[in-house]
Amino acid sequence: MFHSTSTSFPSKQAIQSIQDTRLRELLQYLQLHSPFYKELFARHKVHPGQITSVAGLNSIPTTTKDDLQQRNDDFLCVSREKIIEYTSTSGTLGSPVTIALTENDLQRLAYNEYSSFSCADGKSTDIYQLMLTLDRQFMAGMAYYSGIRRLGAGIIRIGPGVPSLQWESIFRLKPNAIVAVPSFILKLIDYASERGIEINGSSVKKAICIGENIRNTDFSLNVLGRKIRESWNINLYSTYASTEMQTAFTECGAGKGGHHQPELVIAELLDENDRQVPPGVPGEVTITTLGVEGMPLLRYKTGDLCMYFDDPCSCGRHSMRLSPVIGRKKQMIKFKGTTLFAPALFDLLNGMQDVKDYVVEVYSNEIGTDEVLLHLLPVDINEACNHRIRAYLQAKLRVTPRIKYTTPGEIQQMQFPGTARKAVKFIDKR
Repeated sequence: MFHSTSTSFPSKQAIQSIQDTRLRELLQYLQLHSPFYKELFARHKVHPGQITSVAGLNSIPTTTKDDLQQRNDDFLCVSREKIIEYTSTSGTLGSPVTIALTENDLQRLAYNEYSSFSCADGKSTDIYQLMLTLDRQFMAGMAYYSGIRRLGAGIIRIGPGVPSLQWESIFRLKPNAIVAVPSFILKLIDYASERGIEINGSSVKKAICIGENIRNTDFSLNVLGRKIRESWNINLYSTYASTEMQTAFTECGAGKGGHHQPELVIAELLDENDRQVPPGVPGEVTITTLGVEGMPLLRYKTGDLCMYFDDPCSCGRHSMRLSPVIGRKKQMIKFKGTTLFAPALFDLLNGMQDVKDYVVEVYSNEIGTDEVLLHLLPVDINEACNHRIRAYLQAKLRVTPRIKYTTPGEIQQMQFPGTARKAVKFIDKR
């Protein structure tokens, strides 16, 4: 069902036609096979056959994470015998959700990442070192592996962490690309610096950055991105995805936002009243999956706030592009009259030379307002370092959160509790 992309890119008119056709197919499929959406259509008097284009989507109520958590099994559109793979969300914003995939869905997932890596200037001659987990029901690791296989490139499965092993493999097997969380790339750089390893003499020339922002909303490199590039002269490509959408938005070489894959997903960016926002205005990413067989989603609100841009891209693609994630709606912090989003706070902490690592904890005080506790791993534990940290936070935030200094072992335990698949940098106890 999913085939290789052409070297010529579809026009905006062709994209619209693809989306309208696939939406009609999806609505018919949901009406026949989805217990959740059959009930939703009946309750809200939605007649799927009367919706013929993406423009008609606004007549359908949105679906939320709460729906998916409370009625997980009702989203399944196939018998259990057809399910090949069970994956789950990371549970960042609540209890994990199971996403079941059929063989067709696994093929679609491979096509999605093939297209994503191709967009990020991927070639069959590349060798990618995967610095992330490929177990624990993690869809992304499996998707990257499948997509790179379809690309015909080489793969080195190292897994997360262990800088010594990562560098040993880089110098022995000579990958020209890595797939990693940006903050871990900084740990690779620090490890190399401490041991006199000349990283710019290595074979690595590019990095696919996952899970964390490396750019500001104007597409300039943020603190994390700049720190990587200042030490390591490699090309950085950002990617945004979620388990639920089973699709990625990946940057091309222009670095001007993650490209939409119109044959795989419809993306709306909605305001507080569920109305589409114009380009350059923040809205909640709301997705409708196309071509998904096991657990398709219709107008699913991801909780992520982004902006979109639809002006032409220098790469020749006519698809919409998404900005880095500005924040998650549930992670918005209202602290002493200041509104903060986690990515902005992370960017600020990443810019602090006196802080090696951190975890942000948010909780409610006795009067029901937000309090922020920063668990910080300082470069030095002395009064001068403490003063610089507090002065920096006061200057940047205009308010000072509580600070608790911690040890490498404690921060590691906080960031990787139990079976965590990626570093936990935000703990919400509200």
